Amino acid sequence: MIQAEALTKDYGSRRVLDRISFEVPQGAVLGFLGPNGAGKTTTMRILTGLARATSGRVRIGGFDVVRQQRDVARILGYLPEDAPLYPEMRVESYLATMAALKEIPARKVKSEVDRVLSETDLQKWRKRLISNISKGTRQRVGIAQALLGDPKVLVLDEPTVGLDPGQISDIRSLIARMRGSKTVIFSTHLMDNAERLCDSVCIIARGEKVLDGTVSGVKAAQGDRAVALRLSGEMTAEVTHVLSDRSLVARADHHNRFVEVELAAHADPQTLLQRLVAAGAPIERFERVHPSLHQIFLEKVGATGIEDGMTGNG
Repeated sequence: MIQAEALTKDYGSRRVLDRISFEVPQGAVLGFLGPNGAGKTTTMRILTGLARATSGRVRIGGFDVVRQQRDVARILGYLPEDAPLYPEMRVESYLATMAALKEIPARKVKSEVDRVLSETDLQKWRKRLISNISKGTRQRVGIAQALLGDPKVLVLDEPTVGLDPGQISDIRSLIARMRGSKTVIFSTHLMDNAERLCDSVCIIARGEKVLDGTVSGVKAAQGDRAVALRLSGEMTAEVTHVLSDRSLVARADHHNRFVEVELAAHADPQTLLQRLVAAGAPIERFERVHPSLHQIFLEKVGATGIEDGMTGNG
Protein backbone atom coordinates (compact mmCIF):
# COMPACT_ATOMS: atom_id res chain seq x y z
CA MET A 1 0.00 0.00 0.00
CA ILE A 2 2.92 2.36 0.79
CA GLN A 3 6.16 2.00 -1.15
CA ALA A 4 9.08 4.35 -0.53
CA GLU A 5 12.09 3.83 -2.77
CA ALA A 6 15.53 5.36 -2.12
CA LEU A 7 14.21 8.62 -0.65
CA THR A 8 16.89 11.27 -0.51
CA LYS A 9 16.45 14.86 0.64
CA ASP A 10 19.05 17.61 0.51
CA TYR A 11 18.81 21.11 1.93
CA GLY A 12 21.60 22.89 0.12
CA SER A 13 24.78 20.99 0.88
CA ARG A 14 23.24 19.14 3.82
CA ARG A 15 21.71 15.68 3.28
CA VAL A 16 18.93 14.97 5.77
CA LEU A 17 17.67 11.72 4.18
CA ASP A 18 19.91 9.26 2.41
CA ARG A 19 18.29 6.60 0.17
CA ILE A 20 15.66 5.37 2.63
CA SER A 21 13.37 2.58 1.38
CA PHE A 22 10.52 0.74 3.09
CA GLU A 23 7.10 -0.79 2.41
CA VAL A 24 3.87 -1.01 4.39
CA PRO A 25 1.41 -3.75 3.28
CA GLN A 26 -2.31 -3.07 3.21
CA GLY A 27 -3.85 -3.08 6.69
CA ALA A 28 -0.50 -3.10 8.49
CA VAL A 29 0.92 -0.67 11.04
CA LEU A 30 4.51 0.53 10.58
CA GLY A 31 6.40 2.36 13.30
CA PHE A 32 8.87 4.84 11.83
CA LEU A 33 11.40 5.17 14.62
CA GLY A 34 14.29 7.44 15.35
CA PRO A 35 15.66 10.04 17.74
CA ASN A 36 14.69 13.68 17.39
CA GLY A 37 16.34 15.11 14.30
CA ALA A 38 16.68 11.73 12.56
CA GLY A 39 14.56 12.75 9.55
CA LYS A 40 11.16 11.35 10.56
CA THR A 41 9.11 14.50 9.93
CA THR A 42 10.88 15.13 6.63
CA THR A 43 9.94 11.61 5.53
CA MET A 44 6.32 12.06 6.64
CA ARG A 45 6.08 15.28 4.64
CA ILE A 46 7.47 13.57 1.54
CA LEU A 47 4.96 10.72 1.92
CA THR A 48 2.09 13.20 1.97
CA GLY A 49 3.35 15.33 -0.91
CA LEU A 50 4.00 18.38 1.29
CA ALA A 51 7.74 18.15 0.57
CA ARG A 52 9.50 16.98 -2.56
CA ALA A 53 12.30 14.45 -2.32
CA THR A 54 15.56 15.38 -4.01
CA SER A 55 15.51 11.88 -5.47
CA GLY A 56 13.57 8.68 -4.94
CA ARG A 57 9.94 7.77 -5.32
CA VAL A 58 6.82 7.20 -3.21
CA ARG A 59 3.72 5.30 -4.30
CA ILE A 60 0.61 5.08 -2.10
CA GLY A 61 -2.20 2.78 -3.16
CA GLY A 62 -0.47 2.46 -6.53
CA PHE A 63 -0.44 6.25 -7.11
CA ASP A 64 2.72 8.31 -7.51
CA VAL A 65 2.75 10.97 -4.77
CA VAL A 66 4.27 13.59 -7.09
CA ARG A 67 2.49 12.89 -10.36
CA GLN A 68 -0.90 11.83 -8.98
CA GLN A 69 -1.34 14.08 -5.94
CA ARG A 70 -5.13 14.37 -6.15
CA ASP A 71 -5.54 10.59 -6.36
CA VAL A 72 -3.28 10.19 -3.31
CA ALA A 73 -5.18 12.89 -1.40
CA ARG A 74 -8.43 10.92 -1.77
CA ILE A 75 -7.04 7.87 0.03
CA LEU A 76 -4.69 9.55 2.52
CA GLY A 77 -5.27 11.04 5.97
CA TYR A 78 -2.48 13.02 7.63
CA LEU A 79 -1.82 14.20 11.16
CA PRO A 80 1.23 16.50 11.28
CA GLU A 81 3.25 16.76 14.48
CA ASP A 82 1.66 20.15 15.14
CA ALA A 83 -1.98 19.46 14.27
CA PRO A 84 -3.59 22.36 12.33
CA LEU A 85 -6.24 23.16 14.92
CA TYR A 86 -8.02 26.49 15.47
CA PRO A 87 -8.57 27.15 19.19
CA GLU A 88 -11.43 29.60 18.62
CA MET A 89 -13.52 26.96 16.82
CA ARG A 90 -15.76 24.29 18.33
CA VAL A 91 -14.73 20.70 17.67
CA GLU A 92 -17.62 19.83 15.32
CA SER A 93 -17.35 23.17 13.46
CA TYR A 94 -13.65 22.59 12.89
CA LEU A 95 -14.28 19.09 11.57
CA ALA A 96 -17.08 20.33 9.30
CA THR A 97 -14.74 22.98 7.90
CA MET A 98 -12.02 20.41 7.27
CA ALA A 99 -14.55 18.10 5.62
CA ALA A 100 -15.47 20.88 3.20
CA LEU A 101 -11.79 21.51 2.45
CA LYS A 102 -11.45 17.81 1.67
CA GLU A 103 -14.28 18.22 -0.87
CA ILE A 104 -16.71 15.96 0.97
CA PRO A 105 -20.18 16.74 -0.49
CA ALA A 106 -22.18 19.17 1.68
CA ARG A 107 -25.02 16.67 2.11
CA LYS A 108 -22.59 14.17 3.67
CA VAL A 109 -20.63 16.50 5.94
CA LYS A 110 -22.79 16.07 9.06
CA SER A 111 -22.87 12.27 8.86
CA GLU A 112 -19.13 12.21 8.20
CA VAL A 113 -18.41 14.44 11.19
CA ASP A 114 -20.67 12.24 13.34
CA ARG A 115 -18.79 9.16 12.15
CA VAL A 116 -15.29 10.42 13.00
CA LEU A 117 -16.47 11.82 16.34
CA SER A 118 -17.75 8.35 17.18
CA GLU A 119 -14.60 6.58 15.97
CA THR A 120 -12.38 8.81 18.10
CA ASP A 121 -14.68 8.89 21.18
CA LEU A 122 -15.17 12.65 20.92
CA GLN A 123 -18.96 12.91 20.99
CA LYS A 124 -19.11 14.61 24.39
CA TRP A 125 -16.60 17.25 23.28
CA ARG A 126 -18.26 18.13 19.97
CA LYS A 127 -19.60 21.49 21.24
CA ARG A 128 -16.44 22.41 23.16
CA LEU A 129 -14.06 25.13 22.02
CA ILE A 130 -10.78 23.56 20.99
CA SER A 131 -9.02 25.98 23.34
CA ASN A 132 -10.92 24.41 26.26
CA ILE A 133 -9.93 20.76 25.76
CA SER A 134 -6.80 18.92 26.88
CA LYS A 135 -3.80 18.30 24.66
CA GLY A 136 -4.63 14.60 24.45
CA THR A 137 -8.18 15.39 23.32
CA ARG A 138 -6.81 17.87 20.78
CA GLN A 139 -4.65 15.06 19.39
CA ARG A 140 -7.78 12.96 18.98
CA VAL A 141 -9.43 15.87 17.16
CA GLY A 142 -6.40 15.92 14.86
CA ILE A 143 -6.79 12.20 14.20
CA ALA A 144 -10.53 12.69 13.61
CA GLN A 145 -9.58 15.29 10.99
CA ALA A 146 -7.25 12.75 9.35
CA LEU A 147 -10.08 10.17 9.30
CA LEU A 148 -12.50 12.43 7.39
CA GLY A 149 -13.36 10.89 4.05
CA ASP A 150 -12.54 7.39 5.39
CA PRO A 151 -9.01 7.24 3.91
CA LYS A 152 -7.34 3.89 3.33
CA VAL A 153 -3.97 5.18 4.53
CA LEU A 154 -3.06 7.20 7.63
CA VAL A 155 0.23 9.03 8.14
CA LEU A 156 0.61 10.16 11.76
CA ASP A 157 3.65 12.21 12.75
CA GLU A 158 4.48 11.80 16.46
CA PRO A 159 0.81 11.33 17.50
CA THR A 160 1.70 10.90 21.20
CA VAL A 161 4.34 13.62 21.57
CA GLY A 162 3.92 15.70 24.73
CA LEU A 163 1.05 13.62 26.14
CA ASP A 164 0.77 12.17 29.63
CA PRO A 165 0.62 8.36 30.13
CA GLY A 166 -3.19 8.24 30.17
CA GLN A 167 -3.46 10.29 26.99
CA ILE A 168 -0.81 8.14 25.31
CA SER A 169 -2.86 5.06 26.20
CA ASP A 170 -5.95 6.64 24.57
CA ILE A 171 -4.08 7.33 21.33
CA ARG A 172 -2.59 3.83 21.33
CA SER A 173 -6.05 2.31 21.69
CA LEU A 174 -7.32 4.41 18.82
CA ILE A 175 -4.47 3.33 16.51
CA ALA A 176 -4.85 -0.30 17.57
CA ARG A 177 -8.53 -0.25 16.56
CA MET A 178 -7.53 0.76 13.03
CA ARG A 179 -5.18 -2.17 12.47
CA GLY A 180 -6.38 -4.29 9.58
CA SER A 181 -8.93 -1.77 8.31
CA LYS A 182 -6.40 0.93 7.45
CA THR A 183 -2.74 1.07 6.53
CA VAL A 184 -0.98 3.18 9.17
CA ILE A 185 2.49 4.63 9.41
CA PHE A 186 3.33 6.66 12.48
CA SER A 187 6.60 8.20 13.56
CA THR A 188 7.79 8.11 17.14
CA HIS A 189 10.90 8.06 19.30
CA LEU A 190 9.05 6.04 21.98
CA MET A 191 9.91 2.36 21.61
CA ASP A 192 7.01 1.29 23.82
CA ASN A 193 4.57 2.68 21.24
CA ALA A 194 6.12 0.55 18.53
CA GLU A 195 6.37 -2.58 20.67
CA ARG A 196 2.65 -2.45 21.50
CA LEU A 197 1.17 -1.30 18.19
CA CYS A 198 3.29 -2.17 15.19
CA ASP A 199 3.47 -5.08 12.79
CA SER A 200 6.82 -3.80 11.53
CA VAL A 201 9.33 -1.05 12.23
CA CYS A 202 11.83 1.05 10.33
CA ILE A 203 14.58 2.65 12.43
CA ILE A 204 16.49 5.64 11.08
CA ALA A 205 19.26 7.80 12.50
CA ARG A 206 21.00 10.82 11.01
CA GLY A 207 18.94 10.42 7.86
CA GLU A 208 19.95 6.82 7.19
CA LYS A 209 18.02 3.58 7.63
CA VAL A 210 19.53 1.52 10.41
CA LEU A 211 17.17 -1.46 10.59
CA ASP A 212 13.75 -2.57 9.40
CA GLY A 213 11.50 -5.62 9.44
CA THR A 214 8.67 -7.14 11.44
CA VAL A 215 8.82 -6.49 15.18
CA SER A 216 9.28 -10.18 15.94
CA GLY A 217 11.85 -10.60 13.16
CA VAL A 218 13.92 -7.61 14.26
CA LYS A 219 14.00 -8.88 17.84
CA ALA A 220 14.77 -12.48 16.86
CA ALA A 221 17.64 -11.35 14.62
CA GLN A 222 19.40 -9.85 17.63
CA GLY A 223 19.55 -13.20 19.45
CA ASP A 224 18.51 -14.14 22.99
CA ARG A 225 20.12 -11.51 25.15
CA ALA A 226 17.55 -11.06 27.86
CA VAL A 227 16.16 -13.19 30.65
CA ALA A 228 12.61 -13.54 31.94
CA LEU A 229 12.66 -14.33 35.65
CA ARG A 230 9.60 -15.28 37.70
CA LEU A 231 9.80 -15.54 41.47
CA SER A 232 7.44 -17.51 43.71
CA GLY A 233 7.82 -14.98 46.51
CA GLU A 234 8.64 -11.33 47.12
CA MET A 235 11.97 -9.98 45.91
CA THR A 236 14.42 -9.74 48.82
CA ALA A 237 17.09 -7.10 49.31
CA GLU A 238 19.75 -9.69 48.37
CA VAL A 239 18.04 -10.43 45.04
CA THR A 240 17.57 -6.72 44.36
CA HIS A 241 21.29 -6.22 44.95
CA VAL A 242 22.15 -8.87 42.34
CA LEU A 243 19.81 -7.28 39.81
CA SER A 244 21.31 -3.83 40.40
CA ASP A 245 24.54 -4.90 38.69
CA ARG A 246 25.69 -2.39 36.07
CA SER A 247 25.67 -5.08 33.37
CA LEU A 248 21.92 -5.59 33.82
CA VAL A 249 18.78 -3.59 33.17
CA ALA A 250 15.96 -5.09 35.25
CA ARG A 251 12.27 -4.17 35.10
CA ALA A 252 9.91 -5.73 37.65
CA ASP A 253 6.12 -5.83 37.82
CA HIS A 254 4.31 -4.14 40.69
CA HIS A 255 4.43 -7.32 42.78
CA ASN A 256 8.20 -7.67 42.20
CA ARG A 257 7.63 -11.26 41.15
CA PHE A 258 8.19 -11.05 37.41
CA VAL A 259 11.39 -9.46 36.19
CA GLU A 260 12.71 -8.97 32.66
CA VAL A 261 16.47 -8.56 32.68
CA GLU A 262 18.37 -7.17 29.70
CA LEU A 263 21.93 -8.44 29.57
CA ALA A 264 24.89 -6.41 28.43
CA ALA A 265 26.95 -8.02 25.66
CA HIS A 266 29.48 -9.46 28.15
CA ALA A 267 26.94 -10.65 30.75
CA ASP A 268 26.49 -14.42 31.15
CA PRO A 269 22.97 -15.69 32.00
CA GLN A 270 24.36 -18.82 33.70
CA THR A 271 26.44 -16.67 36.03
CA LEU A 272 23.37 -14.54 36.75
CA LEU A 273 21.37 -17.67 37.63
CA GLN A 274 24.10 -18.88 40.00
CA ARG A 275 24.24 -15.49 41.75
CA LEU A 276 20.45 -15.42 42.15
CA VAL A 277 20.42 -18.93 43.63
CA ALA A 278 23.20 -17.96 46.02
CA ALA A 279 21.13 -14.91 47.05
CA GLY A 280 18.22 -17.19 47.93
CA ALA A 281 15.94 -16.08 45.09
CA PRO A 282 12.71 -18.20 45.03
CA ILE A 283 13.01 -18.86 41.28
CA GLU A 284 9.92 -20.26 39.60
CA ARG A 285 10.99 -19.65 35.99
CA PHE A 286 14.22 -18.56 34.29
CA GLU A 287 14.39 -18.43 30.50
CA ARG A 288 16.16 -16.59 27.71
CA VAL A 289 14.10 -14.14 25.66
CA HIS A 290 14.72 -11.71 22.82
CA PRO A 291 15.85 -8.17 23.71
CA SER A 292 13.30 -5.37 23.74
CA LEU A 293 13.00 -2.82 20.94
CA HIS A 294 14.29 -0.24 23.42
CA GLN A 295 17.55 -2.14 23.86
CA ILE A 296 17.90 -2.73 20.11
CA PHE A 297 17.26 0.95 19.43
CA LEU A 298 19.95 2.07 21.88
CA GLU A 299 22.45 -0.39 20.41
CA LYS A 300 21.76 0.59 16.81
CA VAL A 301 21.27 4.33 17.26
CA GLY A 302 23.09 5.07 20.49
CA ALA A 303 21.89 7.01 23.50
CA THR A 304 23.45 10.16 22.05
CA GLY A 305 22.26 9.61 18.46
CA ILE A 306 20.32 12.89 18.39
CA GLU A 307 20.82 15.75 15.99
CA ASP A 308 18.95 18.96 15.30
CA GLY A 309 16.86 18.60 12.14
CA MET A 310 16.32 21.14 9.40
CA THR A 311 12.54 20.88 9.70
CA GLY A 312 11.17 20.68 13.23
CA ASN A 313 11.97 17.71 15.43
CA GLY A 314 11.78 15.07 12.71
